[in-house]
Amino acid sequence: MFPLGDDDSQRRTLPVVTYGLIGVNVLVFLLELSGGDAFINAWAFVPARFAANPGGQAITIFTAMFMHGGWMHLLGNMLFLWIFGDNVEDRFGRLKFLLFYLLTGIAATFAQFALAPHSPVPNVGASGAIAGVLGAYILMFPHARVNVLLGRQVVAMPAIVVLGFWIAVQLFSGVGTIGHTGESAGTGGVAYMAHVGGFFTGLLLTFLFRGQITPDRTA
Repeated sequence: MFPLGDDDSQRRTLPVVTYGLIGVNVLVFLLELSGGDAFINAWAFVPARFAANPGGQAITIFTAMFMHGGWMHLLGNMLFLWIFGDNVEDRFGRLKFLLFYLLTGIAATFAQFALAPHSPVPNVGASGAIAGVLGAYILMFPHARVNVLLGRQVVAMPAIVVLGFWIAVQLFSGVGTIGHTGESAGTGGVAYMAHVGGFFTGLLLTFLFRGQITPDRTA
């Protein structure tokens, strides 16, 4: 299921922060392409380096959040942020949404770090923070219709089905990596535990930021 868009008819504000985050991610990726390996080595989050020198590597917790492993990685993440971020920003407000995004990204980084604290593989990507956005969206807009590409057809499905399927895949894949941390640490790949950590942090922070959740009833 490949999401293409959702219903923004209830959105009341221009999602300035969402658009700004997309812009920063694209800009940093272009800098990354220009700087090459030296840029990645300097600004990516490397668990082994952080474990050895937390103070000196603290900045990479934030910088890695805006880096990506390739064009498809960037475009996929930005598509999800563009589709789901604006609605969450509208409900939270701009400043609270920005704080929410950064906190879920930090939590995602440490979820992956806890799994493989001595890995020498650079961790990059906005996936963990975006997973947090998806957690907020599924709580506040479970009945919103999301247009997804199924084969050659575009089908409108409830957000709880689309995003529920996504997190189920992340949970299954993340649990599968727990027994292979040594192998995965040497070869890299998808940081599934960052996705899981970001998603569940997003759920928790949504309750804290919004108080008693009143889900959207749009069918």
